[in-house]
Amino acid sequence: MIIVTSAKVRRDIRENLIQTHPDIDFRFHTHINDAEDDLKEAEILITYGEDLTENHIYSAINLKWIMVIAAGLDKMPFVAIENKGIIVTSAKGIHAIPMAEYTMSMMLQVARQAKTVISNEQNKKWDRFLEMTELHRKTIGILGAGAIGQEIARLAKAFNMKVIGLNRTGKQLNNFDKIVTKKDIDNLLNEADFVITVLPKMKETNEILAKDQFNQMKENAILINIGRGNVINEEDLLAALASGKLMHAVLDVFHDEPLPQDHPFWLENQITVTPHISGISPQYQPRAFEIFDHNLNVFCSHEGNYINLIDPRKGY
Repeated sequence: MIIVTSAKVRRDIRENLIQTHPDIDFRFHTHINDAEDDLKEAEILITYGEDLTENHIYSAINLKWIMVIAAGLDKMPFVAIENKGIIVTSAKGIHAIPMAEYTMSMMLQVARQAKTVISNEQNKKWDRFLEMTELHRKTIGILGAGAIGQEIARLAKAFNMKVIGLNRTGKQLNNFDKIVTKKDIDNLLNEADFVITVLPKMKETNEILAKDQFNQMKENAILINIGRGNVINEEDLLAALASGKLMHAVLDVFHDEPLPQDHPFWLENQITVTPHISGISPQYQPRAFEIFDHNLNVFCSHEGNYINLIDPRKGY
């Protein structure tokens, strides 16, 4: 069996794969362009899913399974994948801990005026009259109550916050006081002091937060986006901040990345910009390859269930 990677895999993980599976021919590459010749022989491809094209799929005549060691799948050529009947699994859920910790840190940053405190320190300014607040007994609204949203909810409960979530079904989940569906999003926005979006890039999530939704938010609400940039209408967000409707926005994802240097977000004091880093963790690949190891056993034995099996028609 030949397994090809088009993702840069840590040395210790590469060595462990070779040692654990001596009967498998692993061919490690760091980009799909370098892997094209080997891909024609591969039964399994390990990838981040951002550089695959339809041509790659159709030329990979032996390919049976793609393991995407990422959660986002919006760049995958699913039409070709479905046509060839290729299995796709993802690493959904591995970002839950770092992204939830990022979210809590940013909520605390805004509530405790961390940016201003650091600026004052750098300027040797002694100011004890900053308008600080608490997370305690505030309401957090989480758009996207999957693995990441559920971990955010768990941490928020440690601060005695009220937690409202949004998902497709309205199914109730642990650590949420209430779950709503998209038709009731305005109720969530009316109530939340912090609005967190963890939504993926899909047609139905495109600009789900625009002028009408910003108008539904509480005065001085704080928005944090760690999902995908398409979720927010950027012009409407700037208008909502300028009007004083929103207090602050923390944005880790954008319509265009890297964020252009002339983008107005860089100059807006009420916006914290971070360069798509909320999921970064030294535990990223170890967690992803735990899922891969399980799924490889399923693939080889034809027994058990795949973790994070993707429906190519839906893209999730």
